Amino acid sequence: MDSLDLSRWQFGITTVYHFIFVPITIGLSALVAGLQTAWVRTGKEHYLRATKFWGKLFLINFAIGVVTGIVQEFQFGMNWSNYSRFVGDVFGAPLAMEGLLAFFLESTFLGLWIFGWDRLPKRLHLATIWTASIGTMLSAYFILAANSWMQHPVGWRMGAGRAELTSIGAVLTNSTTLVTFPHTLTACFLTAGALLLAVSAWHLRRRNQEEVFRPSLRLGAWVVLIAGIGVLISGDLQARVMTEQQPMKMAAAEALYENTESASFSVFTVGSLDGREEVWSVRIPSLLSFMATGDPSGEVEGINDLQAEYQEKYGEGDYTPIVPVTYWSFRLMIGFGGLAMLVALAALWANRGGRRATGRWLWIAGISTVAMPLLANSFGWIFTEMGRQPWTVFGLFRTGESGSPAVSTGEAATGLIVLTLLYGVLAVIEIGLFLKYARAGAPDIPAVDEAEDRPLAFAY
Repeated sequence: MDSLDLSRWQFGITTVYHFIFVPITIGLSALVAGLQTAWVRTGKEHYLRATKFWGKLFLINFAIGVVTGIVQEFQFGMNWSNYSRFVGDVFGAPLAMEGLLAFFLESTFLGLWIFGWDRLPKRLHLATIWTASIGTMLSAYFILAANSWMQHPVGWRMGAGRAELTSIGAVLTNSTTLVTFPHTLTACFLTAGALLLAVSAWHLRRRNQEEVFRPSLRLGAWVVLIAGIGVLISGDLQARVMTEQQPMKMAAAEALYENTESASFSVFTVGSLDGREEVWSVRIPSLLSFMATGDPSGEVEGINDLQAEYQEKYGEGDYTPIVPVTYWSFRLMIGFGGLAMLVALAALWANRGGRRATGRWLWIAGISTVAMPLLANSFGWIFTEMGRQPWTVFGLFRTGESGSPAVSTGEAATGLIVLTLLYGVLAVIEIGLFLKYARAGAPDIPAVDEAEDRPLAFAY
């Protein structure tokens, strides 16, 4: 592999790793804020205990997420200098807004929330966690706006061999952003709900603190179901926008080589890796046409015709992404998300009306739910980015042109190895801290007189 391939592997590993923490942070911040709101409104102690328990896990995740996210910024200049030079004027604007506005809200008000227990009025303290949660969502919006510009460039002009920003409003209201943001946000809530479900199932299996974890399990399961429906609806809208803007990506998602009307969707296929030869498959009639066009009898363009069209428009070259990657990542994204919804439905049914679930396999499924949305998110990002290839900015700038000419193969390999090992160490730290405090359970709440006149200290 040359330096470009190694840089692509490095960016892929660090980005997928970082995005493990992002959806948990966004979703869990709002759920913690909701639990604290319930405590402020009702005064019930189990809501306060749940707030502090899930808040602790949220803070651990937030800290690791910040550390792993910083690396992304450096990689643009170190490994992708040509790309940074070409897109910097446009790409830098939403990223700057994310840092100056969204991250400011997150960090400042999260600090007030951490150190404001028993020092700020209840409702003012509650406002700090809601503000921090809004900050996480704004942060996601600005970053998705930057990424959406790579998928569908708008609000720019070519000047001096690079893209120049002409309208920040067009960038922030990009049609791709407007469908990607709700899809990502609902996926974040699905992920956070699965975390609540899994940790609560672990404690309930051992009959620990049922007054805290039984409501948390129900909350997590309902969030998974409702957010899952949101993911399906927003994903349907996103698929149609994607087909309009990047028809090759949709064709590669189905390994569809010829233009087809009433195109079916293959749930599972046995055949050649590139999908040209099919031995056996399970198909849903007309579903691909409905996903791509909104019409069950609509025509979906195939890879062969699109390749010829792109060659005529952009010049000689191979414009087909790696079909096995796009095909299977698309299905694994849908499959793991749907599986999480089924487990949540089973958990609600087994624990309905105050019943106590006793089936061992149900508890195992509940505990394992935490991994399902994380895998779905990862495969979703892999599909989104790999399906755009060979472009970094669709139709404008190719991945092969985007690297840093001065970075040698040895330097790229060193960066890949060092960052992968570093992220491995961070993974051990994250998992260790997460398991330690998850197993500890919800904290006891001291009496009011014990809480008075305490020195300013970390809330936990």
